[in-house]
Amino acid sequence: MIFSVLVFFLFVFLFKKFVGYMKKEQNLQIESFRDMLIDKDNPVGLYGDELEKLKQHQQEAQRHLNEVISKIPVIQKDGRFQIDAEAIRQRRDAARDDERSGTVKDDTV
Repeated sequence: MIFSVLVFFLFVFLFKKFVGYMKKEQNLQIESFRDMLIDKDNPVGLYGDELEKLKQHQQEAQRHLNEVISKIPVIQKDGRFQIDAEAIRQRRDAARDDERSGTVKDDTV
């Protein structure tokens, strides 16, 4: 048992020497484990402006999603939020009535 532990440590020592020699000969740099950890703010490894553009794009997408979700009518039924089918039906009927009467809402200026 002691002999096998000694042989193991000898192989580890020789491997460490070999890796050091190969790094020096081939001018390699091995990244540390700390460098490989994923940054929660930058999971894809972007730099400076690219990261800021991505964050801005994600914020705009989140704002748009919040606007869209806020327009969906919901009701609380049995402790759960559900889509209010009646309100959607009323909106659809109102839109059809507007089309039939010829008055179309124009939100553009």
